[in-house]
Amino acid sequence: MSMLQEFKEFALKGNVVDMAVGVIIGGAFGKVVSSIVADVIMPPIGVLLGGVNFSDLAITLKEATKTAAGIDVPAVVIGYGKFIQTVIDFTIVAAIIFLVIKLMNSMKKKAEEAAAEPVKVPSNEEILLTEIRDLLKK
Repeated sequence: MSMLQEFKEFALKGNVVDMAVGVIIGGAFGKVVSSIVADVIMPPIGVLLGGVNFSDLAITLKEATKTAAGIDVPAVVIGYGKFIQTVIDFTIVAAIIFLVIKLMNSMKKKAEEAAAEPVKVPSNEEILLTEIRDLLKK
């Protein structure tokens, strides 16, 4: 079997395609969550904390300078505010994924319980008594 044929079989397996779709949707979902955190959640939190913009929070280790040749040397900073925002992004994504999986598991459990319930078939006596009752009503 040629290497190209093996790769084709691997790439077209259902699991690989499902995983690729999951990665693409996950990337798009990550962008949505990042936007929600950066544009909706963090501004009110910043206002509550006295107008702080988390993405601007940083520790400057070395100020920006210019060399003798006039070349700008950027400042060296630790951007811990962006890290805080990324942690909040992760927490929201993890919570949403947890809730979705919990919902899926509860629906799956309900379906399994419904399938596991035995269908009650009336006995011959019950059928006969039901027929007698119906005849007496007439």
